[in-house]
Amino acid sequence: MKRLSILGSTGSIGRNVLRVVDQFPERFSVVALAAGRNVGLLAEQVMRFSPEVAVVLDEDLSRQLKERLKPSTRVEILQGLDGYKAAAALGSADLVVSAMVGSAGLLPTMAAIEAGKPVALANKESLVMAGELVMDTARKKGVSIIPVDSEHSAIFQSLSGHRWKDLREILLTASGGPFLDKPIQDLDEITPEMALSHPTWEMGPKITIDSATLMNKGLEVIEAKWLFSVSQELIKVVIHPESVIHSMVVYRDGSVIAQLGLPDMRVPIAYALSYPERLPLGLPVPDFVGMGSLTFREPDLEKFPCLALALEACRIEKTMPAVLSAANEVAVDAFLNHRIGLRRIGEVVEQVMSKHKPISNPELSDILSAAAWARHTAEESI
Repeated sequence: MKRLSILGSTGSIGRNVLRVVDQFPERFSVVALAAGRNVGLLAEQVMRFSPEVAVVLDEDLSRQLKERLKPSTRVEILQGLDGYKAAAALGSADLVVSAMVGSAGLLPTMAAIEAGKPVALANKESLVMAGELVMDTARKKGVSIIPVDSEHSAIFQSLSGHRWKDLREILLTASGGPFLDKPIQDLDEITPEMALSHPTWEMGPKITIDSATLMNKGLEVIEAKWLFSVSQELIKVVIHPESVIHSMVVYRDGSVIAQLGLPDMRVPIAYALSYPERLPLGLPVPDFVGMGSLTFREPDLEKFPCLALALEACRIEKTMPAVLSAANEVAVDAFLNHRIGLRRIGEVVEQVMSKHKPISNPELSDILSAAAWARHTAEESI
């Protein structure tokens, strides 16, 4: 029985993690559930999975959660950053699922690693903002980090059993989002409601918008660089609208190893939870005959400048990726609240990055300060 602490339990990834837990109750139990503001769903999860600890954002939400739970429910309710870190470092947890959205996941993920807990990582911002620090700490603590993102899970699987020195290239696939074939001049007309309709994946709103701008793919390049200890030059983004090939690894003899499957997050989640085993999920395989063809193309960096900005931040390193990520969070939130248009997201991020003076060899405090500055500067720009 593997005991899980799930950070971000009410989000898209967290809900799918619990679907896997529900399917395999003899293999997994839940000792901690951490959410943000969705008290109603968290209360349902607490009553269904009986964790030791539940965490919400603040004191008011903590009070609301207590009111929603049955008097007989035995759970310790915590709140805020200290609560998230406590859930991440919980002594009874065998594995921490880091699925909080955005930069809020960095410190809890670090707390899990510092406590010597293996991490199933879905919070890409942890590696985007502080990849070197996170991976160095994991190595020192002897902690394994198993990727949950479908692309990084595919790379992880495609690297398994092969010699690292034979690696030639990583091909990171991207669906291209809902506006792949939309003329660039029409992007100004895009509403949040239109952008939230992803063609192949079901994701939370922030990640869905990042997919529409291709920022998500840029963040994944940065994540892959640190997760797999490779240079940026070895990572290439390939647009693959069908989302059947989740990523590929090219070896020096010209062989290409790929991981394929229908776009269902339960596959990489279950693999991360049960690694190195594979669970009988009962999911269908792609109908290759009916599908007919799989297509690929180069990303259009003029149409999707967010990807270009992320690649530039990856090249600069230092504190620039943290600034990129934080500015993007603010800009995406502004778009979702109808304050700016879709194309303004990239403009805001570019303006913030142009004003930043990157700090070399940053400590965690430098990274957090840079991110706070970026959020403030992005708001001013908006």
